[in-house]
Amino acid sequence: MAAEELLKCIAEEVEACKKCALYRGTSHGVPGEGSAQAEVMFIGEGPGYHEDRQGRPFVGPAGAFLNELLASIGLDRSTVFITNVVKHRPPDNRDPLPEEIAACSDYLARQIEAINPKVIVTLGRFSMARFFPTARIGQIHGQAKMVDGRLVVCMYHPAAALHKAELKQTVVDDFKRAIPAALAEAERLTAAGKLGTPKKQDDDDTPPPQQLSLF
Repeated sequence: MAAEELLKCIAEEVEACKKCALYRGTSHGVPGEGSAQAEVMFIGEGPGYHEDRQGRPFVGPAGAFLNELLASIGLDRSTVFITNVVKHRPPDNRDPLPEEIAACSDYLARQIEAINPKVIVTLGRFSMARFFPTARIGQIHGQAKMVDGRLVVCMYHPAAALHKAELKQTVVDDFKRAIPAALAEAERLTAAGKLGTPKKQDDDDTPPPQQLSLF
C-alpha cells in the first residue's frame, strides 16, 4: 500500500479511535498532516483547542510560530509531516498521561514507517521521551542523534517559546542551525547507505543512541 493510502487509513482510525478516554468531549481526532514523502517529520505533544476544532495539528498560536520557523529554513507545511504523540486533545490542554501516549503509540509508529523520514524533529519533552526516555530537553535540544537508522533532533516545543520569552531565540537558533545540518548529514549518510534501515534491538547489549558530530 502506498504511503498516502496508509496515512489515510491511519487518519480514519484516529477519527474513530476509542482506545483511551481522550476522545470523550473532543470534536475531532487530529492524526496529522503533510507530505507522505516528507524528508522531515515533526512530532509534538497533543492537540490544543484550535487543533481539536479543526482536526489539524499546530493551527493555533504555536502553529503560527512553527510556520515562521519552517519558513526561516526554507520549508513549509506542504513539504513536511506534522503530528503529535497523542491524537485527541487532553482536557484543558494538560500533559498527556503515559497510558494515553501508549494508546496512540502504534499510530505514530505506523506513520513513521509509512513516511520513512530522513529526519525526525521532536517538539517538546513528551515526543522527545519516545526516543530518549531518560534525557532532559535542556541538555539535548538542538542536537542530532541516530536512533534506529534515522536522525532525530530534539527541540523545545514552540508553545514553550511563546510562554517563556527567554526560550524564543533559542528555538529560532536551534531550527536554523540543527535542522539544515541534520538534513545535510542525512543526505551524506543516505549516499553511504547508512540511513533509513532501522536496526533491530534484540538484546540488552545494544548501545544507546549516539550523538553525531554535526555541531
